[in-house]
Amino acid sequence: MKEIDFSKGNGLIPAIIQDSFTHKVLMLGYMNKEALEKTKSTGLVTFYSRSKKRLWTKGEESGNVLTLEEIRVDCDSDTLLVHVRPAGPVCHKGTDTCWGETNEGVGFLNRLDAVIKSRKSEGESGSDHTSYVASLFEKGINKIAQKVGEEAVETVIEAMDNKDDLFLEESADLLFHLMVLVQAKGFTLAEVVSVLESRHEPGR
Repeated sequence: MKEIDFSKGNGLIPAIIQDSFTHKVLMLGYMNKEALEKTKSTGLVTFYSRSKKRLWTKGEESGNVLTLEEIRVDCDSDTLLVHVRPAGPVCHKGTDTCWGETNEGVGFLNRLDAVIKSRKSEGESGSDHTSYVASLFEKGINKIAQKVGEEAVETVIEAMDNKDDLFLEESADLLFHLMVLVQAKGFTLAEVVSVLESRHEPGR
């Protein structure tokens, strides 16, 4: 990373936060040198709060952290473009972005991924009202993998039939349970997509 000029903003520079998967601009924050260093060292986006006069890691209370993918410096060396993977809604008002927009792309799948994550936490907390997804996580990786296998077989069967609605239903079931399996293994949908994207890089 090239030298950054913190002097223009009295030690602070704006950091534009962009979803590395959907390319949607999520929010704008400010960083000083310490916030930037903490962001790079921890892999979680950290800002300098101008109101609280301290460093704060996005999601430190809500859990909706921003996992760092890449930092770029603009042509004047005084603004950052930070590519991230958001763990949930970015705005403190509960919206995907600070402009009240939906984080599109495969927006619904991103939201579903976040719901699956919350259901996993629900199961870990021992909630009395366990959801279907939480019950899957409780049964463990073998049961989830088995369920993916079952849904894959059912999808193949319907693919060889002429009932398109049933094929779509089974395909949805397969995708859903695969997303659960990915999270059970400790990964996210965005990481799977990153693998797909890397396969289409020039020269591959």
